[in-house]
Amino acid sequence: MPVKNRIAELVSDITEWRQDIHAHPELLFDTVRTGQFVADKLKEFGCDEVVTGIAGTGVVGIIKGRTDTAGRVVGLRADMDALPIEEETGVEYASTNPGVMHACGHDGHTAMLLGAARYMAETRNFDGSVAVIFQPAEEGGGGGRVMCEEGMMERFNIQEVYGMHNWPGQEVGKFAIRLGPFFAAADQFEIQVSGMGGHAAKPHESIDSTVIAAHLVTALQTIASRNADPVEQIVLSVTSFRTATDAFNVIPDKVKLKGTLRTLTPEMRALGEKRLKEISAGIAATFGAQVEVNFIPGYPPMVNHEQETRYAIEAATKVSGSCADAPLVMGGEDFAYMLEARPGAYVLVGNGDSAMIHHPKYNFNDETIPAGSSWYIEMTESRMPVA
Repeated sequence: MPVKNRIAELVSDITEWRQDIHAHPELLFDTVRTGQFVADKLKEFGCDEVVTGIAGTGVVGIIKGRTDTAGRVVGLRADMDALPIEEETGVEYASTNPGVMHACGHDGHTAMLLGAARYMAETRNFDGSVAVIFQPAEEGGGGGRVMCEEGMMERFNIQEVYGMHNWPGQEVGKFAIRLGPFFAAADQFEIQVSGMGGHAAKPHESIDSTVIAAHLVTALQTIASRNADPVEQIVLSVTSFRTATDAFNVIPDKVKLKGTLRTLTPEMRALGEKRLKEISAGIAATFGAQVEVNFIPGYPPMVNHEQETRYAIEAATKVSGSCADAPLVMGGEDFAYMLEARPGAYVLVGNGDSAMIHHPKYNFNDETIPAGSSWYIEMTESRMPVA
C-alpha cells in the first residue's frame, strides 16, 4: 500500500489541523484546547466511541471495523504536548502562546493520526477495532505512564500498540526503525555539596564546595569511561552548576549540581545510579564535606518487540518502499511505558532537512503527512485484515 489516494486528498485538511495546533501549543497535562480539538474531530469523523479525560486531557477514539468476531484491538498513539521554548521559525502560524512552541513535532503526530482516524472511520477496511490514542505530557510528564496506570489498555482491550516520531535529517516520508532497545532510559539527579563558606583570600579556613563540586563533575565521567563495559551505552551529563552565592570574594558553603543519566539496559541503569552515589560520597569525604544525592527515575528504556517490529517494517515498506535501520537514540521517550504494557513497536518517519527537534527554529514538515497517516492506516489494516 503506497500512500492512499484518499489521504492525498485529505492532506490540505490535515495540514490545516496541524498548523492550527501548532499556533496554540500547550504544555504537559495542560493540553486542554488540543484535547478538545481532537475529541471534536473524532466525533465529527463518526468514531464509535470518544473518551476524554484520560490522564487529565488525553483522548481515546474507538473505530470499529467491519466485523469484530475475534475481539481484536490495535492501539495507535500520538503525543499532543509542546515545549517551553520561544519560537523562532517566523512562520505565519507561529505560536500565539509566548514561551511555548511545538518544537518536537507533536502537532504533526496528532494531525497525522487524526487524518488516519478520518480515513478509517470512512472505510472501516479492517476486522476488529482500532484505538487512536492522543496522549498529553510526553515531554517530561510521563503521560503515557499515567494513561496505562489509569487502565487504558484493559479498558479498551488493546492487544498491540504502535507509535511514530518524525526525525529531522531523514528523507521526508522515509521510515527507520530499530529492534530491541531503541530510546534510552532518561533519569535525573540532583547533588548538593555542603562545605563551609569563607573569604576567597582565606581558603584554608573554609571547605570549598566549588572545588569539591568541580572534582565531582570530572569524577562522574569515569562511570562511563571506567565502570561501564565499553560496548554498553551510558551517558552522564552534568547540566547545571549553581553556587549558593554570586560574589567575587566569597567561597560558597553550598553548590548544587543537576544532570541526567541515560542508559539502555536495566543493568547499566542500576550501575549508573550506584556509582553516582558512591562517587559523590567518596569525593565529599575526601574533602571533609557533606553530600546529598537525589536520584530521580525517569522514563525506562523504550524497547521494540521482535514480531511487532517486523510488522512495523512491513507497513513502512508498503507505504514508502523501504524501512532503514535506525541508530540508537539516547533521548528518552515515554512510549516506553506503553511498550512495557503491551507488545508493539515505534518507528521514525523522515522530516527532511529541518532544524533538529527541541530547537527554536524547528518546524514539522507537512510533506511528511501522507506517509505518516498512511503508515498508521497500514498498521491497522495489516494487523486486522478483512476476512
